[in-house]
Amino acid sequence: MTTEVTTCRLCGADELAGVVDLGATPPCELFLTADRLAAPEPTYPLHLRVCTSCWLAQLPPLITPEETFTEYAYFSSYSTSWVEHARRFVEGAGLQPGDFVVEVASNDGYLLQHVVERGVRCLGIEPSANVGRAATEKGVPTLTGFLTPETGRQVRAGHGPADLVVANNVYAHVPDVVGFTEGLRALVADHGRVSIEVQHLLTLMELNQFDTIYHEHFQYYTVASAQRALASGGLHLVDVELLPTHGGSIRLWAQPEEAPVSQRVVDVLAREKAAGLHELSGYADFAARVAKVRRDLLRFLIDAADAGKTVVGYGAPGKGNTLLNYCGVRPDLLAYTVDRNPYKHGRFTPGSRIPVHPPERIAADRPDYVLVLPWNLREELVEQLSYVREWGGRLVFPIPSLEVVG
Repeated sequence: MTTEVTTCRLCGADELAGVVDLGATPPCELFLTADRLAAPEPTYPLHLRVCTSCWLAQLPPLITPEETFTEYAYFSSYSTSWVEHARRFVEGAGLQPGDFVVEVASNDGYLLQHVVERGVRCLGIEPSANVGRAATEKGVPTLTGFLTPETGRQVRAGHGPADLVVANNVYAHVPDVVGFTEGLRALVADHGRVSIEVQHLLTLMELNQFDTIYHEHFQYYTVASAQRALASGGLHLVDVELLPTHGGSIRLWAQPEEAPVSQRVVDVLAREKAAGLHELSGYADFAARVAKVRRDLLRFLIDAADAGKTVVGYGAPGKGNTLLNYCGVRPDLLAYTVDRNPYKHGRFTPGSRIPVHPPERIAADRPDYVLVLPWNLREELVEQLSYVREWGGRLVFPIPSLEVVG
């Protein structure tokens, strides 16, 4: 483990400029059991910097992937909309009966289950043994491990090259971005395709999505910096799609064979440049906008407490823990939160120590306000939480700016 923060992990340049400093927080997925509440809880600085040479936004590798992902609290299938997103992707991927599909960071089989249903050969590579077991139970072949160049070569030798390699919401989670990209190249056939979905730094900046900054995300990509990262491992960016997932993501299409980029790549690069993200000026006022989100949320919670109103949370995502810790929210302002994932029930959020209960607790307690922490699932959750209106309850969305609805 290293705490070096002066050198870019992609290009090696030694000019990293501060973007926003969110203080020090615990790792966002290390939920506490009751018997750990009296024990020390380690925290690590959460300071986002950007390389002024290749424009890769990045955090120092203060924790290792092994510390986070050996046993993981996040199961993708608890998001109905995310499973549907995966189903549509598989449906439109043009898979043929003889194809071989590999997904890296395949989680609980949320995507590959749809590949299995189509009778197409596939393999998931998932580092978290507890999550991988859930995939295996769905009939998804799963290898427990992290992707490295050697892992990629071993899978290729044992199963053959992949016609399609999928890497959703993992390209930000790897401190060795060059080695990981080399692993993708090792997996994919010379004529094959690689699809990567990752949050877009452009929307993160435009919509104040600072809560998606946490230690297990080691970097944040523009299309420009992703293009450089892919090239570092022998892959060529050929197309990009803008997606609404996770508040605004990009789907990068890459391949080993060099080819002209699509007009969509040209257009998104132009948007990024116009927003100033290919120069330092585009990052200048982000910290001030983040601080305003904190003030507005705290003002609302304090006013609600002073008025005798009850406020509880919905969801216990990693982004929620960045928000709660940066804002200094504790159980006196947010009595508890709920989550659909049984793994988190009876545990406490890291740092803020807010108890996590099953979702049914909200209907039983009938709170005045429900603070929605996974705001990126707004459309899905407004429908799921429509029953809150039955007693006059209202939903609160903290990002991109405070909004009370209902």
